[in-house]
Amino acid sequence: MKHKLLPLSETMHYILLALREPLHGYAVMQKIEKTSEGSVILAAGTLYGAIENLHKHGWIEPVGESGRRKVYMITSEGRNILKMEQNRLLHILSLYERSE
Repeated sequence: MKHKLLPLSETMHYILLALREPLHGYAVMQKIEKTSEGSVILAAGTLYGAIENLHKHGWIEPVGESGRRKVYMITSEGRNILKMEQNRLLHILSLYERSE
């Protein structure tokens, strides 16, 4: 099954990976900056647009609130997408190992 959002953009990867634990948007931004060692810094508009898109596709869902902030977490469908992407990337990486 080929989905129109696949392959995932770097931003989508980082968001889905961050949301393996429940987080609100600002915490997602901080986590991504940290896990990417500062190479990925998301603007709020980019993050919230991506969150809306991921939610629309059922890959993340709101799981509560922290003050007035919505807290999101990855769904089982989102986990399946991450697994598919992991397999795709592992295959690509394996091509680097092969001799010419």
